Amino acid sequence: MNFWKRAFCVLLCVGLSSGCAHLALMPTPNLYVGSEEDPFADVPSSLQTNRVQVIYGTDRRPIEKEAESVKYGSQRSMSLAVGVSTAELGEDVSWEKLAEASRARLRKTRVGLAVVETKEIGRYPPTVERSTVINGVMVDDPEAIAAEARVEKTLHEAIGQRLAATHRKEAYVFIHGYNTTFEFALLTIAQLWHFLGREGVPVLYSWPAGRGGLLRGYTADRESGEFTIFHLKQFLRALARCPDLERVHIIAHSRGTDVTISALRELNIELEAVGQSTGSLPKLGNLILAAPDLDFEVTMQRVGAERLFDVADRFTIYLSPEDKAIWLSTWLFDSVRRLGRLLPSDLNPRQKELAPQLPQLQLIQSLVRNAGLSGHVYFYKNPAVSSDLILILRYDRDPGEESGRPLIERAYNFWEIHDGYPN
Repeated sequence: MNFWKRAFCVLLCVGLSSGCAHLALMPTPNLYVGSEEDPFADVPSSLQTNRVQVIYGTDRRPIEKEAESVKYGSQRSMSLAVGVSTAELGEDVSWEKLAEASRARLRKTRVGLAVVETKEIGRYPPTVERSTVINGVMVDDPEAIAAEARVEKTLHEAIGQRLAATHRKEAYVFIHGYNTTFEFALLTIAQLWHFLGREGVPVLYSWPAGRGGLLRGYTADRESGEFTIFHLKQFLRALARCPDLERVHIIAHSRGTDVTISALRELNIELEAVGQSTGSLPKLGNLILAAPDLDFEVTMQRVGAERLFDVADRFTIYLSPEDKAIWLSTWLFDSVRRLGRLLPSDLNPRQKELAPQLPQLQLIQSLVRNAGLSGHVYFYKNPAVSSDLILILRYDRDPGEESGRPLIERAYNFWEIHDGYPN
């Protein structure tokens, strides 16, 4: 197959795996198959339902509104909206049948997925209205700041209501990648939270991706990723200020990793400017980059040189040498190396020397087969990798057999994961 045919096939696979609606519930993580681990046994009765409510923040422009429900497209909005969206895991399926299917490798019936309702509960003032000029000086507009405070209070109340039903006072924030619809991203975090045992609160941050088209769709989404950074910082600050939240975990995928790192970098600069510690950002527990679409040299400048390895309690990066989407991105940007396909041999002597001194940084090579058409969505499509994600987020385990997370250690904080893990 020549280069252009291969490139077209990769783009088509990425579109099919990230732009269309989920057809069925993700594969059951290996952790739960034929095991005593049962994340559904202790789910509170109020959460024993086939529906999942997800808190969201988005700067997508609304395209439809029916009654109180809203639908978002790929165009940008100058204001950040927050709300609650409801996903359905199986139509009219009982909790007992859903829990049974969620622990089976081969399911007796298909569990389809759908977004049934999306409600905005607040909208921040447009960014252009945040500032005003007083005595020739541009300052924050008092009315806009007061309006933001009211929206933030509404967001905190919605989170608090949902935290009241769970003993774990934590939020799991998913930030999606290129060519991804609001609905697809929402169904992704709904499924992950379901398999995390429905503890804490599922949260989606959705930026204006999914314009469509091949290469021009990618470049349009890339610029929308730059556009969204201000709003993502707004949203992360609001989560950090939520009095009922103890920790915030971030799972970013593909181009969403660039959006995430850019926002965290700017937040870290802001903290340093006022003399605060360069350690963990407020309440940031796990920072997980899955299939990161980042130039490795750019990453070392923005993450390594500015010591962003310390912004979270644990910093996990999932990589795959078989990721076709990252292969195409490497060609498109003429990168020497792309973080999503990094190998231990790609590190220079200084990086190899420093890596063992950063125990919070964990690089996980996903050497697995079932990873979607493009090999780019293995973090939830492959039952071995999703098991490791659960061991991090639900059980707070570090790598190593002695910790109950039996990854294969290679070198320089590199670990391997294979099909069948963790058994």
